[in-house]
Amino acid sequence: MAVRFSCRHLFFGKECSIKMERAIVYADNAATSCVSESVFEAMKPYFCEKYGNASSIYSLGYESEKALTAAREQVAKAIHADPSEIYFTGGGSESDNWAIKGAAFQKAKTGKKHIVSTEYEHHAVLNTLEALKAQGFEPTLIKPTSEGIITPEAIAAAIREDTALVTVMAVNNEIGTINPISEIAAVCAQKGVLFHTDAVQAVGHIPVDVKALGADMLSLSAHKFHGPKGVGALYIKKGVRIMSLISGGQQENGKRAGTENIPGIVGLGAAITEAVEHLPEESIRIAKLRDELIDGLLALPATRLNGSRTQRAPGNANISFEGVEGESLLLWMDMNGICASSGSACTSRSLDPSHVLLSIGLPHEIAHGSLRLSLGRYNTEADVDYILKTVPPIVQKLRAMSPIWAGRI
Repeated sequence: MAVRFSCRHLFFGKECSIKMERAIVYADNAATSCVSESVFEAMKPYFCEKYGNASSIYSLGYESEKALTAAREQVAKAIHADPSEIYFTGGGSESDNWAIKGAAFQKAKTGKKHIVSTEYEHHAVLNTLEALKAQGFEPTLIKPTSEGIITPEAIAAAIREDTALVTVMAVNNEIGTINPISEIAAVCAQKGVLFHTDAVQAVGHIPVDVKALGADMLSLSAHKFHGPKGVGALYIKKGVRIMSLISGGQQENGKRAGTENIPGIVGLGAAITEAVEHLPEESIRIAKLRDELIDGLLALPATRLNGSRTQRAPGNANISFEGVEGESLLLWMDMNGICASSGSACTSRSLDPSHVLLSIGLPHEIAHGSLRLSLGRYNTEADVDYILKTVPPIVQKLRAMSPIWAGRI
């Protein structure tokens, strides 16, 4: 895709405008995706024309209320929920925080302060558990298999009499593995324990049916499927009681205070409808591109695929290159017009190896050389061809400069 850059700066004391056009291959859709044109068009009227507060009784406010109701119905339909079970939030991290803290504090009233999760969750979950630990809660973190799968048996073994909640991600954000969520939820239901799943990397990419999954709570975020940033939703099954995270007004049925982000919510509704409508054919197309990418990169010596080859999100390819440092690889790729990541976007500024890759047993030196390529709706065969033409020479160049690789050979 062609991206136009423009900037204004001072050049020897004089303002100078520069316009450039540069072709880039964007392969970091798991970090964020662009807002689709149709979603942007759906949002536009709610910025400057239909800008009323949805809580107001005049007609301008009623326009916003109608849009809010319609978006709630769109999200509910997409995941097979009831509209009354959908609560809009500021994104996936807030949804995770609300589900976990809300359930933890609610269950603490009955003396249950044990929480089961996994070692490779997103930091929105892990850091929330750390915060709860400081308040007297006891998290148990399950180690995934070497392929990055959380088994129902491991969850069952970890549940205790005082377990308040189990929270397991549906799709891992770094290595793309798909967990057996319905089986894990069934274990939790049998033992009478609340179950939450972070489905931020699942919704819009694989079929998600909350009734079939059996989840009590589920988090999602618009910007992962071509919606806007800063808006998400939390599904809370009817009959499940958790404490509120944000107090104030009576928005979201009195559960989540704050004037609603109507443009963002409209964008979420439009984006999830669009994503689910095209999911059957798009998932097949993107998975084909992913497999070509994986096969091409694994042709390089001393490389490995991280995560399951079969139980994998359609667009995720996570490869480790022995003797290569991830940050250097990303910088060289960026100079060649390829956007990707090493580890998750939320920790990309850290020099520590990915906690996800360490959790599946990779040694530090190999975990440091990981590359996550995540394909989406706007990626093409030409993008994959360009990546496969560009990345191997960069890997070879970096290996030639690497003392680790020199020692290996």
